[in-house]
Amino acid sequence: MTVATLIALAAEESEHTGNVALETVGYGIVAILVFSALALVTFSYRNVANRHSHKAEAYARAHANDVQQAGHGH
Repeated sequence: MTVATLIALAAEESEHTGNVALETVGYGIVAILVFSALALVTFSYRNVANRHSHKAEAYARAHANDVQQAGHGH
C-alpha cells in the first residue's frame, strides 16, 4: 500500500459522529453519583466515637493497669 492509499483509507474511515463531550456526560454523572454515595457513607460515621463515650470511659477505668505508661517499643 502506498502512502496516498493509507491516507485515503484513514480519511474515509474517520467519521465525525457528533460532540464527543456530550457523548461522555454519562461517565461524569455516574462518577458524581458514586462519589456522592461514598460521601454519605463517610458522613454517617461522623462522631461515632462520642456516641459511646460512657463505654470507652468505663473500659479505660477497668483496664488502667494494663496500659504501659512508658517505653512502648516504638
